[in-house]
Amino acid sequence: MDALIDFFSDLQQLLFEEVVQPLTLAMGQDNLLEKAYEGSGWVVVGLLQILVMVTVLGPMQRLWPAESVQDKHAVRVDMLYTLIHRLGLFKLAMFFSLEALFEQGLGLLRVMGLPTWHLDQLWPGVSDGAVVSFLVYLVVFDFVHYWIHRAQHQSSTWWALHSMHHAQRQMTMWSDNRNHLLDDIVTSLILSAVAVLIGVGPGQFVALVAISQLSENFQHANVRIWFGRIGERLWVSPRFHRRHHSIGIGHESEVQGRTVLGGCNFGVLLPWWDMLFGTADFQLRYDPTGVRDQVEQGRDYGRGFWAQQWQGVLRLVGRA
Repeated sequence: MDALIDFFSDLQQLLFEEVVQPLTLAMGQDNLLEKAYEGSGWVVVGLLQILVMVTVLGPMQRLWPAESVQDKHAVRVDMLYTLIHRLGLFKLAMFFSLEALFEQGLGLLRVMGLPTWHLDQLWPGVSDGAVVSFLVYLVVFDFVHYWIHRAQHQSSTWWALHSMHHAQRQMTMWSDNRNHLLDDIVTSLILSAVAVLIGVGPGQFVALVAISQLSENFQHANVRIWFGRIGERLWVSPRFHRRHHSIGIGHESEVQGRTVLGGCNFGVLLPWWDMLFGTADFQLRYDPTGVRDQVEQGRDYGRGFWAQQWQGVLRLVGRA
């Protein structure tokens, strides 16, 4: 573990000194060097994730595909979303647009007397064990993410944005970051606020995000893989998550004979919450993915990046 941490630190330092620091100084932003160093770490994480995707998940998709890829353009657009998020462009935009407001909001809460709740100190000895502390935060984070995900499906307003993620008919390892930017902003702010309020350290937060993202890349991968009867109930598999993306299943529920927003398999990492709250579907099936109105009514969700973003705005204001 120490060797991996040292390796990551060396890569971060190298990227910062050779690329990021000179660019920051050239732009006359000496006051942002600390943030630039932090950003270098996120870029290193993204590059390592992409390396794993290309060298591990890519061959798996070719060996055990759930379906043949017919629309390569749709996959290339998803790749663009991945590069924007994993190479730090989204975080950079967030920093220059909302970071100051976020910090001001947290500062106001501190002035009002709201302390940081160090969750890993509730049980004696837990905070002294880095691995146990990390696992505690991972479970809590996943619980919060489960309810965010359910809200994305049960709020018609939020679904207007989140439906773009589900409109991908050719789901692959690149599809995780295919989200409307407004959807990503809301989710990122909620998770960042939770991290600060429960005492997640900066290093732990990076590790939580990195592991979650890489697992989600695998869940979205075009692979016919499941974890067996026991494994399926321990960690979200590609089969479990594909059911969530299945047309008319993962985003719809039947209530008293009516089809309403809802669905199944909202767990991001752990299927435990779906099992606990009655939203789990463990059927061993690999159905086509997409949104029902897209398939049956020809609703336009956009072909390119900007078209998808614009269609999301139109859905949000009730114009599409």
